[in-house]
Amino acid sequence: MLEESVPLPSVRLPCSDVEKLWGITADLFQDKLQGGHTFSGHMGLGSIYLFILTCRLLTDYSSGHSNANSLQIFSSQDSFGASLSYTHARCPVTAKTAFRLVFMWRSLFRNIHCNHAFQEKLFVEIPLAPHKYWIQWLMLEESVPLPSVRLPCSDVEKLWGITADLFQDKLQEETEDCDTLKFEWRELYHLALKHHGSVSLVFQHVLSQHQNKHTELESMYHQYVQCRFQWLFTYWLFRQPAPYNKQLRSIFLQWKKHSKRKVATWGETLCDVRYLASLHPITKDYWRGQLARGDESLGIQTVGNYFCMCKSLVAWILGRDWGRLKRRKVYEDTLEGVYLLLRREMQETLIEHERFWQVAKVQMTRVCTLEETAANYVNWKMIETLPYYKLYLVSGNSVYLDHVQGFLRRKRLIRDWIYLEENSWARQLLPESLYTLLEFDTKISQGGSRLLLRLVYFCSY
Repeated sequence: MLEESVPLPSVRLPCSDVEKLWGITADLFQDKLQGGHTFSGHMGLGSIYLFILTCRLLTDYSSGHSNANSLQIFSSQDSFGASLSYTHARCPVTAKTAFRLVFMWRSLFRNIHCNHAFQEKLFVEIPLAPHKYWIQWLMLEESVPLPSVRLPCSDVEKLWGITADLFQDKLQEETEDCDTLKFEWRELYHLALKHHGSVSLVFQHVLSQHQNKHTELESMYHQYVQCRFQWLFTYWLFRQPAPYNKQLRSIFLQWKKHSKRKVATWGETLCDVRYLASLHPITKDYWRGQLARGDESLGIQTVGNYFCMCKSLVAWILGRDWGRLKRRKVYEDTLEGVYLLLRREMQETLIEHERFWQVAKVQMTRVCTLEETAANYVNWKMIETLPYYKLYLVSGNSVYLDHVQGFLRRKRLIRDWIYLEENSWARQLLPESLYTLLEFDTKISQGGSRLLLRLVYFCSY
């Protein structure tokens, strides 16, 4: 059992033996139970080895084994630039607890620009300093988006352990309280770093001050986890710099059917942001947390890169000598092809603008090929309902294009047959909507289109 690869067939063992030999409890293999409490022949020795290895790793991690602590130490050093492996009596916080707390704080602070609830916690007392609990957490950041703060010298020493001799040369502001000094946040950070000697020791001091009183931080983080995609999307959509904000609104709604009433409140408090997110498949996915493996920052970058591609695509299409209907349909079908082709990739990782644009150019070429095959706009709108239409967009396989051409040939044969003199009775029975489709009229009825599709399919057999 110490080997992953064993040149033996599958084995059948009583559950009691599995638990006795390798310490695997029965609840971990309930799905493997079969008949007389034995493993089925489908579970080989290699599978049991991997199963045991996974169980042991999970057990080590959940029980606070040294390997788990080592993992936390490595992760904290890599993520925060500081070791959180504290053994000092002044900081009775385990590495796992420290990592969890600092991770929650950093997640909140990194997205403070879109978190109004968190902003209220930090900004509500301006020009006074925030609550002391949040002041100590702010000390872990070199760059803080708050104005300078006035604090008594005793508070500076109590909050961050900075001794008075480090700021004796600092000029005292003209206030009634001669013990109150004005500090920039960056200045406080460097004073703490100078006093404690390293970033890790600054972390240690802050965590030792709080100990188990983190209900407010945990509550804020829970709210952030629940709403982070909605908050970040709203900020991205409405809080762009002035020149780009207008462009984004234009591109977001370009050739897109939408409710004018709901769009009229764009950027206002009562704006239906969920509705706006539903206008595009990619924004709908982001709203649900389905981009970049649920990473809100990478996901919103992908969304931004997508609409940069849309801007390039609109500029390219408007530069062509095409009619209004063709421009809109080329744009819509190209975006649909881009989404279909990159949907799985977007769910896994960040997609850059260049990647979007390269795929868009390929999709636009395929859309134009389908438009040429259709020969007119009515046929083009009709063939978009065929399964071969999307299959050709995604794959570019000429076999699917042949199927589309075959459909159009059968349509022409039906039209020619109906217009024979001896078949005038058929023309009298045709619904008006189907008749206009056969005449290549520009008015398309959805019901007539479906009826014609059935007729063409029927005639193909």
